[in-house]
Amino acid sequence: MKLINRRNALKIGGAAAALPLIGTPIFAQKAKVKAAFVLIGTPDDNGWNYAHDRGRLEMIEAIGADKVETTVVTNVAEGPDSERVFRELAQQGHDIIFGTSFGYGDSMLKVAKQFPDVKFEWATGYKTAPNLSIYNARFHEGRAVIGTIAGMMSETGIGAYIGSFPIPEVVMGINAFHLAARKKNPDFITKVVYVDSWFDPAKEADAARALIDQGVDIITQHTDGPAALQVAEERGIIGGFGQGADMSAFAPNAHLTAIIDIWSPYYIKAVQSVLDGTWKSGSSWEGLAGGEVVIGPYNEKIPSEVVAAAEAVKEGIINGSYHPFAGPITDNKGKLRVEEGDIIDDVEFWSVDWYAQGVEA
Repeated sequence: MKLINRRNALKIGGAAAALPLIGTPIFAQKAKVKAAFVLIGTPDDNGWNYAHDRGRLEMIEAIGADKVETTVVTNVAEGPDSERVFRELAQQGHDIIFGTSFGYGDSMLKVAKQFPDVKFEWATGYKTAPNLSIYNARFHEGRAVIGTIAGMMSETGIGAYIGSFPIPEVVMGINAFHLAARKKNPDFITKVVYVDSWFDPAKEADAARALIDQGVDIITQHTDGPAALQVAEERGIIGGFGQGADMSAFAPNAHLTAIIDIWSPYYIKAVQSVLDGTWKSGSSWEGLAGGEVVIGPYNEKIPSEVVAAAEAVKEGIINGSYHPFAGPITDNKGKLRVEEGDIIDDVEFWSVDWYAQGVEA
């Protein structure tokens, strides 16, 4: 396995619906696949990037090191830098390239057009091409589970959501968390702060401190590291939730549970399909039911009735009896967005640019 950073990589060298495309190329079988993984941070962030790298390692174990060789490029910023990295990886003869951040999309689409024989996979993306697939996880389902815990445990009735960027995935997470909390406490308030980064421990910690000073006693996050949880531990508030991986080692008292991303099933399937010559462009969006979103162990301090309520939401999502975005839903401007008996479906998710009533963003 090669591990290179962005600098070394550079030294070496109209929106379509997220649906499978007709007429995708047929690729030949291979004895060994050369796969690349482009990360926006590093695997030691103990969150998003860690989860993707763990998925890569589990994929190698499942398929066999004799059949797959991997390259990992770390700290690749979204934008022009990523385009150069994707192009260089394609020129190096990689058969399949995984871009693991939303902001890589334009670069991947451009490079994919230039290298039609290379397969590209865009995590959390929304556009496909004949040789580019998209894959995502239903993180918002996990947000509904932890929102249930927040609504029942918060003493002030004020929770916080530290976001990276106001993109659809993050907005969905905020609303899912908040709506679930309001089912348990109709007056629950969620204060949102964006730090304009996926991983900036200093900004995340500062945001957590400012929010706690405003009466927040429970924090969730859509950023990659444990900094907010560490502040929660220091300040002695009720707690918060890990993002992407179990972060309890960093805040054993404050860490209530975590939304854990399990990427290995998709990586195994994608790489195996390249080996078999059956790879096709398409889209994948699994969640709790598919095992790509997992709720971590519950902190022992969570009351048993809260755990039971959280588990009921989780099982309801899995069996289809509970939907995080079932109406009625009113936004924070007072407009009815989802009527009684209706839900926000998979297509409508990506156009939601509003926050639910009670969200302060």
